[in-house]
Amino acid sequence: MAKSTKTKKEVVAEPSVPKKTRKKAEPVIEAAETAEIAVELKNVEEYSLFSEFDIYLFKSGKHYKLYEKLGSHVVEFKGIIGTYFAVWAPNARFVSVIGNFNGWNRGSHPLSARWDGSGIWEGFIPNIGRGEVYKYFIHSNNHGQDLEKADPFALWCEVAPKTASVVWDTWYEWQDEAWMRDRRKNNALNAPMSVYEVHLGSWMRDPADPERFLNYREIADAMVPYVKEMGFTHVEFMPIMEAPYPPSWGYQITGYFSCASRMGAPQDLMYLIEKLHEAGVGVLMDWVPSHFPGDAYGLYNFDGTHLYEHADPRKGYHPDWKSYIFNYGRNEVRSFLISNALFWLERYHADGLRVDAVASMLYLDYSRKHGEWIPNEFGGRENLEAISLLREMNEAVYKEFPDVQTIAEESTAFPGVSRPVYLGGLGFGMKWMMGWMNDTLKYFEKDPMYRRWHQDQITFSLVYAFSENFMLPLSHDEVVYGKGSLIGKMPGDDWQRFANLRLLFTYMYTHPGTKLVFMGGEFGQEREWNFQQSLDWHLLNHGSHQGMKACMKALNQTLRSQPALHDYNFSPEGFEWIDAQDRDNSIVIYMRKGINPSDTIVVVLNMTPTPQYQYRIGVPAAGSWEEVFNSDSTTYFGSGVSNTTPIEAEPTKWHGREQSMLITIPPLAGIVLKRKS
Repeated sequence: MAKSTKTKKEVVAEPSVPKKTRKKAEPVIEAAETAEIAVELKNVEEYSLFSEFDIYLFKSGKHYKLYEKLGSHVVEFKGIIGTYFAVWAPNARFVSVIGNFNGWNRGSHPLSARWDGSGIWEGFIPNIGRGEVYKYFIHSNNHGQDLEKADPFALWCEVAPKTASVVWDTWYEWQDEAWMRDRRKNNALNAPMSVYEVHLGSWMRDPADPERFLNYREIADAMVPYVKEMGFTHVEFMPIMEAPYPPSWGYQITGYFSCASRMGAPQDLMYLIEKLHEAGVGVLMDWVPSHFPGDAYGLYNFDGTHLYEHADPRKGYHPDWKSYIFNYGRNEVRSFLISNALFWLERYHADGLRVDAVASMLYLDYSRKHGEWIPNEFGGRENLEAISLLREMNEAVYKEFPDVQTIAEESTAFPGVSRPVYLGGLGFGMKWMMGWMNDTLKYFEKDPMYRRWHQDQITFSLVYAFSENFMLPLSHDEVVYGKGSLIGKMPGDDWQRFANLRLLFTYMYTHPGTKLVFMGGEFGQEREWNFQQSLDWHLLNHGSHQGMKACMKALNQTLRSQPALHDYNFSPEGFEWIDAQDRDNSIVIYMRKGINPSDTIVVVLNMTPTPQYQYRIGVPAAGSWEEVFNSDSTTYFGSGVSNTTPIEAEPTKWHGREQSMLITIPPLAGIVLKRKS
């Protein structure tokens, strides 16, 4: 039986109690400021999980597993079970643990500051353990501020609007060893990858009480069979870290090491991930190192100073999101962030991280006007400290977990995002192809009558498609803030809207690169996404939506079964135009090629509602060709125009090829042709 990476024996390891003199919390503080503090040192024992080497790594920004040391850990000391607390607060004059166990008495359980200048305060409190609610009280050296802070390394938190941390653990008897053993091939760059992006709070609510969130285990019961049926290879969770403000969709995080408590405990989330793995589905997690909110109990102004955020607002405040930017040049903060990335991969068995808002990290002038930013030491606009952090993070991730992927949401032309660090890149495995998304949606929003004048919008992406390892995203960002749903963007009557959406997905799935589809798009959700409501599952009672779902299921199956669609995900060897010039008919034709030449397929897309009969196309080889996919199938609510029998190629030169054939092209549809063996 596979166990978590931290065994029970390790949890109760012998402490390090150095003989050097340790700085006690000062028993006397200005009475006018903290008269209510009555210090009782006897309630806290000296104890440490830190070695001198740990401290060296922490100070140098190279400690990548701080979650094993900082935070709260249930341990046994002198034969007594209790909890060890450790927090980084270098500018504090006094730190104590407060909670229900001591009536939130600020003076009864003070921690001791380490002697080594690390800024870490620590101590062992006997007879409290798992489930205990707590915060840190911090009396700052900076103007005597009194602060009550949640634990930055808490493994679980109270359910909002409560804000305290909870003593917990990540012990779990994992049952996904088969997936973990073989996931290297499932996450490989040449593997089929279709990602289902999910906001857990609104994927499905309790049908009997639409206001109630399903918990992680209930979601597992509903989601796992659905995703498996649909054939998606991976699920991507929008942030599931503790984020108390629902309209942020999880991107304003206060508990970086805690799962969202409103849906359950850490072990419940692990159960959901385990069940997805058992079903053969990988799990990607959104990770947000770009900014954090200014909640009074969170990371902001943690010890009365700009500890986690950059002190200069020109580098430390994000004007778009009214949030705070990490100080990427501070070693201890770098250790915090890289440790957090590794934490979700190690403790929760995540198969990859999608890193949010990378562009905002890379540029000092991102969303800033002239005079609102500071150039780097060379006078440029690049944030050299953030670039260095991202490279170090990716190196650490791939060193510890070579069978996962990191994916950058990066919308600029920054070079080498998905190229190795040793070649000067940022080291990500993949990058979102934002240009493809923008051009494609603009094209499909146009009435088919006018598409002939915009053919370049649908073909331009192939000019740069292999400059990075691109993932094609149709994400949550495209269906909010008045943008409407994907089906809502499609022109025409009801039949044409669904035909256009099926065509869009066919183009997406046959285009080079991996795929990402936001929940609801797969069955044609009509309403714009609302994070406060469940998806409209009742739509699947209608034939058009049933057909859309069936089409997406077939596309996922085609992606998996046709090596030509993934052997060369990111290489020009896997793509070749046959004809991109038929603007009058708005038809594009291309090949996807696999490692084995016999796997080659031909893709034909008709962007108008006019079917084409006896349309000649050049093909790469003689023989008999047949349809392996047709988005106009009646099974998908299409009109059923198809090539029902195999088509023989003939030695008539066309499109610069020796062989060609006459085919039928259905309206507003894409077909995939393959030579019979």
